[in-house]
Amino acid sequence: MKALRYTPSLPRFFAARALGKRFPKGLLPLGLTEVPLPERKGFVRVRVRLSGVCGSDLALLYGKSPPAISPFFSFPAVLGHEILGEVEGSLVAVNPLLACADRGLPPCARCREGEEGLCENVAEGALAPGMLGYNRDLPGGWGEWVLARPERLYPIPEGVPEARAVLAEPLAVVLRGLNKLRPWPEEVLVLGMGTIGLLAVRLLRALGYGGKVFAVAKYPHQAQWARAFGADAVFPSAKEALEARARGYRYLLFQGYRGGYPAVVEASGSGRGFREALALAREGGRVLLLGAPGLDWADLSPFWFKEVGLLGSYTYTREEFGEAVALLPELPGLEGLVGGVFPLKAWPQALAARGKALFRP
Repeated sequence: MKALRYTPSLPRFFAARALGKRFPKGLLPLGLTEVPLPERKGFVRVRVRLSGVCGSDLALLYGKSPPAISPFFSFPAVLGHEILGEVEGSLVAVNPLLACADRGLPPCARCREGEEGLCENVAEGALAPGMLGYNRDLPGGWGEWVLARPERLYPIPEGVPEARAVLAEPLAVVLRGLNKLRPWPEEVLVLGMGTIGLLAVRLLRALGYGGKVFAVAKYPHQAQWARAFGADAVFPSAKEALEARARGYRYLLFQGYRGGYPAVVEASGSGRGFREALALAREGGRVLLLGAPGLDWADLSPFWFKEVGLLGSYTYTREEFGEAVALLPELPGLEGLVGGVFPLKAWPQALAARGKALFRP
């Protein structure tokens, strides 16, 4: 089958990390090639309809992934973990996790609790490390087919457009994170209005949150979406969000703040965003990391000086994934986040697209 496969290259890694988005896309370690579709007992073949380009995929390609998680992925691999598939004519969202049950192992302590996203055996058993999209043994969604166990497949409710249905996986990520913020405070600031940040704003309202929602959006089109999804106010920068709520104090070259927001959702996935989130959180407030900042310096003093609490949210349980799929009919308009649908051969254009890019094999 045809697929986009990522093959690590240290020279290209360092070059991409140094140049960022200026690095020529034609030199990224990604190529359209023929790969075999393996057979595996207990897994079914799923034809890929759409697969999303996630921020974590871009972080990998541009050398920004956190190094401490690298042992838990395996390459070369067909990328793509946001997958809408088709089985016997029916649309399904694919839960890409590969936990103990998928690996032929007895359940670890976390899997027994239902927390498969925190499985202790993601680098053990009959499969290489990593979930679909980051696994050398099983192809991800940037190809024509994937393999998955039947319990990882969730039927799409009738009437949900494909471009909305493919957002089930990132929606599940956001749902889990927002549930960790409960009991919800009277105000929430969401930092970063990419797909994850916009889903956070929309989902807060869909779940019945009645407090104030503030957003920080870098681009005008993101600000428009944030307002349409329920944000009460949108700031063009973290600095302006700080000035609206916090008091700044300066000593020599250093700036510190008092005040801020009771809850900050960091959805940009950048080191800068993490530093800004710590500054934006008020004394005793909480920061929820929905992104994955990598090798970037951060002043950690807010954790003790302001007693800011830090929450992380990585994936989801089976129940949370199912709840996200069930919510899709109640979220009209999410498909508007899609910036384009591209064939696999147009992958450089997909990586450069404004808005959520999808592949259609």
